[in-house]
Amino acid sequence: MFHFVYADEHGNAFDHPGLFALGRLGNSFVEPTEDEFIPMPQGTSLTLIPNRTAVVMDKKGQFKKYRGKGWAVGALLPQGYTRTLLPAFVNDAKAGPLPLFGYTAVGYKDGRFYVAARPTDIDDKWNPKHFNTAVLKEKVNRLVEKFPQNRIIRQLSFCALEYGCFTAQNIFYERWEGGIPASPACNARCLGCISLQPAECCPSPQARINFVPDVKEIVELGVHHLNTAQEAIISFGQGCEGEPSLQADIIVQSIIKIREQTGNGTINMNTNAGYTKGIEKICRAGINSLRVSLNSARKGTYHAYYKPQNYTFEDVKASLKEADGQGVYTYLNLLFFPGVNDCEDEVEALLDLVNTTGVKAIQIRNLNIDPDWFLANIPLPQGEPLGVPAFLEVLKQELPHVEIGNYTKPVGTYRED
Repeated sequence: MFHFVYADEHGNAFDHPGLFALGRLGNSFVEPTEDEFIPMPQGTSLTLIPNRTAVVMDKKGQFKKYRGKGWAVGALLPQGYTRTLLPAFVNDAKAGPLPLFGYTAVGYKDGRFYVAARPTDIDDKWNPKHFNTAVLKEKVNRLVEKFPQNRIIRQLSFCALEYGCFTAQNIFYERWEGGIPASPACNARCLGCISLQPAECCPSPQARINFVPDVKEIVELGVHHLNTAQEAIISFGQGCEGEPSLQADIIVQSIIKIREQTGNGTINMNTNAGYTKGIEKICRAGINSLRVSLNSARKGTYHAYYKPQNYTFEDVKASLKEADGQGVYTYLNLLFFPGVNDCEDEVEALLDLVNTTGVKAIQIRNLNIDPDWFLANIPLPQGEPLGVPAFLEVLKQELPHVEIGNYTKPVGTYRED
């Protein structure tokens, strides 16, 4: 068993020798199993969870609310790890939604912290040690000076220095996956949108671009990155923008002109894939890969989270099929929530979606949202949750030719048996 961890008002973390940590699957509190916890990996952050009452287990095995001093604690995992359990807490005070983080259960055992997670991908390129280095500002200034009229580069300079965005920083480091935001508009109103949020929900962690770049700006930056970066990827669809396919005509012209100048690297787009006509055009233009974001393969749960404005989940499936038919490498960006996506009906729907649309890979991303806010706004799945370790095993067994991981990679580097 893992000791309960709490924090004082100064942010110092302590373990409680007389109480044990619980986790949460959906709305259910559970005692963690050994295969659901790992020693806290490098890059993990511990965070206070204010205005929430922790739920713990005493030495008699009874679950109860923690009434001692201190705040509940959660972990924020680095990329490459999939959360297995949420922190166990209740919102007694009926406080407003928590900030948009992927809150993970924490415990303490044998002199070290443990977190509820499983390693699901290894890619040192996303290790925080490679980012926010002492030379970043100099590199930002150098590229801004090289392309002084390029508004995208000015936007990315802000994202790199103020938000610490890794894909923005990669543009200036001239390596790996670099983001090219293209669309201020969106056709969804996601509950957990990180760039635009309705007032009744949590504050957005970053602002959205307020302009549509022209083809020259996209081509200028795209060619530069693909020709200078190691393992180069340029990606439309960043956290500081809306839905990139709404700018399909501009992106199509940009892809064509980029490929007239260089055949290097991968051109990718992160998309909700709801605008099928735009996706068709972009695929025909020669994009290499699409990373389609969804929180569920069930229509009702998908619509409750994404709140699509002028498309349906059927359009998303049609876009995936269209892309696969044109030879575009497609993978899902699955916004994963323990106790929802691992339930039986959710798993069956996901397997069916992958098998009928030709998806080649699934990226599992921890859904950053207040658990109570999320669960109150979606239709709850039927059936018992399998648990995240069992869910991962089902994917491995049922989808042997589909890569399960966490990172976008250059086309051709995924395993194909």
